[in-house]
Amino acid sequence: MRLAKFTDVALRTLMCLAMAKEELLTTRQVAEVVDVPYTHVAKAVARLQHLGLVEARRGRGGGLALTSAGRVASIGGLVRELEGTGDVVECEGEQPCPLAGACRLRGALSRAQEAFHASLDPVRLADLVESPTGPLLLGMVGRAPARVV
Repeated sequence: MRLAKFTDVALRTLMCLAMAKEELLTTRQVAEVVDVPYTHVAKAVARLQHLGLVEARRGRGGGLALTSAGRVASIGGLVRELEGTGDVVECEGEQPCPLAGACRLRGALSRAQEAFHASLDPVRLADLVESPTGPLLLGMVGRAPARVV
């Protein structure tokens, strides 16, 4: 199974914010730390904010922070939400698969996809930022460019 780039950016954004602790980071700072274009991070932040996982404060003292829900969210549930519930393979469409009516592959792939998500269900954000990842991220957050005042 391969995650969409958007899901990857959203997860790395959450990990970065988890290591920032009480410090508020701007979207631009997060983009710098996770080495992703600003527009990609901004789109991920908007979705994470809509899901109630990230709080965005505007203004001079503003920035991004994890919500309490963001700190305890299941990574499996988050990946399901970000990836959607579509099939692993496309059996319909412009050129429908000739096996669609009697195919066993679609069901097997669907079960494998659910097993993938189920294996991520017990994982929380805190698990993702344990050593060695957390200390590395912490160093990167500390090197993020300072706010322009």
